[in-house]
Amino acid sequence: MDLGLSLPQDRIDAFEKTGAWINRTIFDYLDDTLAGGADRPAITSYNGETGQKTALTYGELDRLSRRLALALIDLGVQPGDVVSLQLPNWWQFNALHLACARIGAITNPLMPIFRERELRYMLGFAESKVVVAPHSFRGFAYKPMIEGIRGDLPDLTHAFYIDGEGADDFATALLSEPREERADADAVLAALRPRPNDVNEVIYTSGTTGQPKGVMHTANSTLGHLSSWIQLHGLSGDDKVFMASPLAHQTGFLYAILQPVMLGAEVVLLDRWDAPMGVELIEKHGCTFTMGATPFLSDIVTMPNVQNFDLSKLRIFASAGAPIPPALVQKAAANFSFKVLSGWGMTECACATVCRPDDPDEKVWTSDGYPLPHTEVAVHRPDGSPAPQGEEGVLKVRGQPMFVGYLKRPELHGRDADGWFDTGDQAFIHPDGYIRITGRAKDIIIRGGENVPVVEVEDVLYRHPAVAEVAVVGIPDDRLGERGCAFVTLQPGSSLDLEELIRYLGEIGTAKQYWPEHLEVIDEMPRTPSGKIQKFKLREMAAAFGR
Repeated sequence: MDLGLSLPQDRIDAFEKTGAWINRTIFDYLDDTLAGGADRPAITSYNGETGQKTALTYGELDRLSRRLALALIDLGVQPGDVVSLQLPNWWQFNALHLACARIGAITNPLMPIFRERELRYMLGFAESKVVVAPHSFRGFAYKPMIEGIRGDLPDLTHAFYIDGEGADDFATALLSEPREERADADAVLAALRPRPNDVNEVIYTSGTTGQPKGVMHTANSTLGHLSSWIQLHGLSGDDKVFMASPLAHQTGFLYAILQPVMLGAEVVLLDRWDAPMGVELIEKHGCTFTMGATPFLSDIVTMPNVQNFDLSKLRIFASAGAPIPPALVQKAAANFSFKVLSGWGMTECACATVCRPDDPDEKVWTSDGYPLPHTEVAVHRPDGSPAPQGEEGVLKVRGQPMFVGYLKRPELHGRDADGWFDTGDQAFIHPDGYIRITGRAKDIIIRGGENVPVVEVEDVLYRHPAVAEVAVVGIPDDRLGERGCAFVTLQPGSSLDLEELIRYLGEIGTAKQYWPEHLEVIDEMPRTPSGKIQKFKLREMAAAFGR
């Protein structure tokens, strides 16, 4: 498969010369940790389906990832092949990524909320050879869904289900044989050990002009960023990471799969967000760092009996994905010892700006952070010229954490001759260099830190027989940031209510997180003289629904 890589040699040379790219893989860090003691705690994973707690040391994680890597080789997985993981926050996700990376295969994280429509496209476009999913998660059976679309996916040769039954049970198929004990195991894995500029992740970002795009990353683009992040926040092997954000989201992937291995630290995984459970685990394990969207922070800070828990060891709560309400930061500062740090990022560039641990609290709610080392941001006017400080314009970013192209779509990369990537976000820069996001040129809704691809949702709704026109916008929401509102005009003689709309979306297999929470039937869409729908007017109308 031609990946469509956008990684010119001059970029590699420049980043290596400045030290922005560290030219290490995750296995160099894993080897360091193992040398310091294979019995160091690596993962504590809580499975909400079975009630099972799994604790792994780094020695056990290393052994399991080797076993899985050799199992994938036996299945015919080769360097450059894609292995898709539609998994919750379970230890198997961490081990499988290490297994894939060991043999040069590419990990493709997929959110557990995706259903037939999303999976058919994502698995097909990536030409995935293997997919691993739960047997069941949150009341949903994954095997019937995946088996039902296998006929449309000629490249998908294997599907396995965690806690399943029979030959396609994950443990039975991939873990029952101690392949790592084979005489040639070390030599086989050593021959396939990847290089720092090999693509090892393809993760889809929400489409705003059509289908989702597959963002490609390498060890250099992700670990380079994390090395700067770790140094900035003073993290070490003595820290413990708590993660309830999905591992299939770049937040979870970077800061709960890669970061702990780089540190030699333990990560505590929670597979479904529940504030009381999360607070209990943070206290029980003495977690010092976590990262999540505003709803996670809001649920902890406003939890009625939160003061009954000892969260004194939690030092940093990094939050990105949507602006943090000032009142929430103030309440956190008044009642907790942990520091809330606001940031801004994208799947394409990780959390590229973030507040510092020693910044005043006011900086957290008046900005979206300062660029990390080896990362630059700029605000440009519509004509491409630099905007003065304080003037709103298009936010651009370049440097260390940037992705290396969209899978099979190099023409969409969006970098100019100077290496600036157009984020599609509107922002201005404070005199001290901190940025503030003011809006989005991209037509997306950010709901609970997750991007909702508006164009894709509108396309689905247009197909309902009662709908003549549709436009989806966000309703401001104190907890989630935004909720979805669908404005529709109807075909003559037709009717439509929210219940019917939800039934339709569920029936065609659209991810539940993309479903609008509000439906407004209107006589006609507001339009510009040229006929374009004026979404700003719809947003003004929708704002009233959130009050």
